[in-house]
Amino acid sequence: MCGIAGIVTQSRAQVMPNASELGAMIVRLSHRGPDGVSVRIDGGVGLAHARLAIIDLAGGQQPIHNESKTVWVVLNGEIFNYLELRDSLLKRGHHFYTASDTEVIVHLYEEYGEDFVAHLNGQFALAVHDTVRRKVLLARDRVGIRPLFYAESRGRLLFASEVKALFALSEVPRELDLLSLSQTYNLWGVTAPNTSFRGIQQLLPGTVLTVDQNSPTASPVARRYWHWDYSDIRAADTSENALADELDALLSDSVRLQLRADVPVGAYLSGGLDSSAIVAMIRRHEHRQLRTFSLTFADSEYDESRYQREAATYFGSEHSEILVRDGDIANAFAKTVWHVEAPLVRAAATPMMLLAEHVRQAGIKVVLTGEGADEVFAGYDLFKEAAVSRFIERGKASGWRSRLLDRLYPYLKHSPMRGTQMAQRYLQQSNTTVQEPFYAHASRMRTTRRVMQYLRPEVREAMREKAGEQTLAQALLGDLPKNFSQWLPLQRDQYVEASTLLPNYLLSAQGDRVAMAHSIEGRVPFLDHRLIAFANRLPARMKLRTLNEKYLLKRTMRNQVPDSILARTKQPYRTPDSACFFVAGKPREWVAQLLSEASLHRAALFDAKPVEQLMHKCASGRAIGYGDNMACVSIVSTMLLHQQFVQGNGASPV
Repeated sequence: MCGIAGIVTQSRAQVMPNASELGAMIVRLSHRGPDGVSVRIDGGVGLAHARLAIIDLAGGQQPIHNESKTVWVVLNGEIFNYLELRDSLLKRGHHFYTASDTEVIVHLYEEYGEDFVAHLNGQFALAVHDTVRRKVLLARDRVGIRPLFYAESRGRLLFASEVKALFALSEVPRELDLLSLSQTYNLWGVTAPNTSFRGIQQLLPGTVLTVDQNSPTASPVARRYWHWDYSDIRAADTSENALADELDALLSDSVRLQLRADVPVGAYLSGGLDSSAIVAMIRRHEHRQLRTFSLTFADSEYDESRYQREAATYFGSEHSEILVRDGDIANAFAKTVWHVEAPLVRAAATPMMLLAEHVRQAGIKVVLTGEGADEVFAGYDLFKEAAVSRFIERGKASGWRSRLLDRLYPYLKHSPMRGTQMAQRYLQQSNTTVQEPFYAHASRMRTTRRVMQYLRPEVREAMREKAGEQTLAQALLGDLPKNFSQWLPLQRDQYVEASTLLPNYLLSAQGDRVAMAHSIEGRVPFLDHRLIAFANRLPARMKLRTLNEKYLLKRTMRNQVPDSILARTKQPYRTPDSACFFVAGKPREWVAQLLSEASLHRAALFDAKPVEQLMHKCASGRAIGYGDNMACVSIVSTMLLHQQFVQGNGASPV
């Protein structure tokens, strides 16, 4: 994995790119690529690359070119099927000068033009410069595993793997975008093409952006080449055994491809089914002793070390773990925000960053994780909650249906479902009807947006004005697929989850950004597009059967993972939140300074008095629910973001 940056002059540009600008941009991405930096300028296009050497350690320096040096590419990511592509391209007469995965891109472009992306199996953000046609193409992988940001200024398109590289150029304004803050306070992350900053956009997953320097306007043109689609449902009479065999083969092959590297590969073990399934598949293809890594917590409510150790023993891996305390999270939280470049509604990204540091210290550069399985196979509690809610809605007169609510969230110490009456009141707070896109997400959004009551009134009003006449779905999701309303309820719920939380929070704040903070490349076999296509065609009962989540995946992994892990109730990854910012009933010194009346006044985002009241509540240990905890984390992270990138220029996490 690497960092890329670039400048593309458009027809009206008055300033050509220079090495000083590109050097300033790419140095801000040195954590993404500590193994070498390069810059190339030609024809009004500048490309810069910071390398993390994973494949072809000696010969894979970028930018990489075709035989005639007319097509150049910089890549952040990996192309997992590069060996198969290379063989095919050699048969077509292409010549290679490296053994890297990156080089297949320039030859695919020669063969297929802009459609080259359809042939890639990988996780990537890349830029292709066609010097003959005077075109630059930016592309991002199908599900948004790797980031890519861009801005237009003075007739130039500026792009980079992280926003901080764009802020290295003084011409790029540094201002938080209020509509994007509203998105984060609803859905935990900013929905592409928006970002946390005004005037800066991110490329949508599964999209190619083309800049034609010959065009009179040279305005970038975006084309979506892939999206989540649930239109084609497999025949319901396909046997479970056949489906399990097909899933087994697909997951095994995805892991086989993603083990390709010229450096050692490790894996995360969370103690759950998903990471255990990945390690089980790794053991098929990798016979050397595998390194596995886990997070542990002193508080038993969050700790899963029992299952992690059991899995490590079962698979015979060389296992190590890191114990994370509240103070560790507090000390590293500002650095986390700097890497994520967005407000955080939970503190959970910080332990993941600390785990990446532990992995790097162990001499590992690449880890495989179980991320994505819950989106692909309907593993989250919100899918169950929505199914139960719809079931109750269809039979309101039935008393026994409501008792299903008691089975939700058994792992929560302060569950909103403790007692049927309490659960019904909780669900009835939503005004969302069963046909609306956010039906399954209403309770999460209601809890998360608690922070908005701490905003200054004029800020809330400005957010409403920016949303204008858009519906909530339009503001947060953009245009829905034309046949969205015809999909089954679970499919609609999955689409929203896969389009919002997955790319905008999990793959970013808890994935790419915190792993790359320590130059760790995370790989996610469950998000192989072939496996996604298979899962999207499954009947709903193969994913969620009553309240049994990920049914087919569990069926497939029988006798391949420990029985205790297969049988345990799904427990999502959680960490301490607001408690981390307080000690002995008082805010930590840096928190007190950050949220002082003077500091809040300078930022002009939050109302000081309500914030003070919330901090007192958190400091005294009375913030036991998600709403208060998430509001506290959101306020602290937003203030840090403003301090680092608006008041500062994004150059340093402190």
